Amino acid sequence: MIVCVAVVGHQNNPLYIQSFTDADDALKLHHIVHCSLDVVDERVNNPKKAGPTLNETFLGLLYPTENYKVYGYLTNTKVKFILVTTDLDVKDADVRNFFRRFHAAYVDAISNPFHEPGKKITSKTFAERVSTIVKSFGLSSTG
Repeated sequence: MIVCVAVVGHQNNPLYIQSFTDADDALKLHHIVHCSLDVVDERVNNPKKAGPTLNETFLGLLYPTENYKVYGYLTNTKVKFILVTTDLDVKDADVRNFFRRFHAAYVDAISNPFHEPGKKITSKTFAERVSTIVKSFGLSSTG
């Protein structure tokens, strides 16, 4: 189950963060997202140690914690997508599919002529699309 998704700008400024838990874990999840930025920077700045090539946008598993797994994705414009999940046996294909759909929703949101680049994403349509993508995470349907 996905507990948090975040969009972080190229200057590590949060553009969008949404938690999907009933508990008051928002601060804890913000901390996890913030800590994951160091891992993203390490992988981007030291590609030989990390494994994926420079053209690969999917960063894979950034780090596991006791209760969560954190995945990352880097766009061509250096915007980072962070996914925090409680599932300990997540398939890479499902995570890649999630990020592909999340990236498409992000592009649609920032393509709005009223959106100011570098500012927080406040679009209700984007939030609804993200919720739909999160609810369908792990299902066999692609699309």
